Amino acid sequence: MQTTQQFIKDNQERFLEELLDLLRIPSVSADPAYAGDVRKTADAVAEHLSKAGADNVEVIETAGHPIVFGEKIVDAAKPTVMVYGHYDVQPPDPLDLWESGPFEPVIKKTKLHPDGAIFARGSCDDKGQMFMHVKAFEAMMATDNLPCNIKFMIEGEEEVGSEHLGHFLEENKEKLACDVILISDTSIINNDTPSITTGLRGLSYVEVEVTGPNRDLHSGVYGGAVGNPINVLCEMIAGMMDENKHITIPGFYDDVEVISMEERAEMNKAPFNLENYKEDLSIGDVRGEDGFTTLERTSIRPTLDVNGIWGGYIGEGAKTVLPSKAFAKISMRLVPNQDPDKITQLFQDYFTSVAPGEVQVEVHPHHGGYPVVTPTDTPEYQAAHKAMEATFGKAPIPKREGGSIPIVALFESVLGVKSVLMGFGLDSDAIHSPNEHYGLFNYYKGIETIPYYYQYYAEMKG
Repeated sequence: MQTTQQFIKDNQERFLEELLDLLRIPSVSADPAYAGDVRKTADAVAEHLSKAGADNVEVIETAGHPIVFGEKIVDAAKPTVMVYGHYDVQPPDPLDLWESGPFEPVIKKTKLHPDGAIFARGSCDDKGQMFMHVKAFEAMMATDNLPCNIKFMIEGEEEVGSEHLGHFLEENKEKLACDVILISDTSIINNDTPSITTGLRGLSYVEVEVTGPNRDLHSGVYGGAVGNPINVLCEMIAGMMDENKHITIPGFYDDVEVISMEERAEMNKAPFNLENYKEDLSIGDVRGEDGFTTLERTSIRPTLDVNGIWGGYIGEGAKTVLPSKAFAKISMRLVPNQDPDKITQLFQDYFTSVAPGEVQVEVHPHHGGYPVVTPTDTPEYQAAHKAMEATFGKAPIPKREGGSIPIVALFESVLGVKSVLMGFGLDSDAIHSPNEHYGLFNYYKGIETIPYYYQYYAEMKG
């Protein structure tokens, strides 16, 4: 019988075409205008699971976008792996910065992807990485080589905070029972240096509204006498960081995990070239909290960033207006021991307390999530380590990432199960940005590696 790896090689072209078709569906979960396309994507994922050999495939309704479920139970005595991923994507804006249509995938060669990369929204985050698992499962089924039980739970609301997933987990504990959750929504250091993510930052996301006069005013008649909400908002935001790039919200750092100098030294042994980093981003220098390296700032330190700011007139030409309102979206990335609800409340208290008398402010909390650190001494992690070593030819490096996947902490609290974060993207793949892309090398390497995970995990669990 044909081996799993030979099946993968023989079907590479089809695997790519099927992913391109999936990427053509604009499954933007944040915008109600795309609700039909989100549903269409869920149906497409379900169809792929069924064709690959999954049983009990369902598109399950939630109060928001649906969840796709499927499973293959080969032996109740064998361990069960649940694959988690998401089929929804970020909005493509700003459209004018895309070199090609965000939902018209094209393959182009780049410096980091000499074999080619797929340019499309969702190519890396997370359709491409989620689809690796579907295709690896198909290959194992086609070659009669699935050594573990497998369940798939693919959701459509990750990019808007997985608002309804907690309820779904609580209501379906038996259906979702498993021994480990396998997730590919993270990155490796580079294509020559495999790595496994062992930590993720948490998140607190808020929107603020600053209101001044009861209507927009003529800036000549009222300018200099009435508080301008945009000016005030900018001053308030600027005051949240001191000269050392330290966040000034009282109590913000109270629970931050202190990392030993020894662990920090080990962390900074990971391959990293600051000049290449700056060149890739076309920046003259880096910026961040004093006393920490770039690798530390993006993994073990909390942050506060403005993700969007608006108000007044932003159309073509000029309009001399003093606006009535100004708005901003602000995210705070959190590290172990920080509670997102507590941080949100600290932000709200601080923002309200520093507002000058000429304006009124409101803080509207959005989604959040807890930071997580995963163990490296378990069979679940060691199986991933061996799998990556088998396909990359070198041992992967454990590393913490700066992003957030709130569902990881939720899985542990509701299902009592740890996750393994075995991603294959690169930090430079422009996820959430124009020209998001995913290397063909990475896509195929993921499909190649995943079957080894099942093989080694089954062996370790006996």
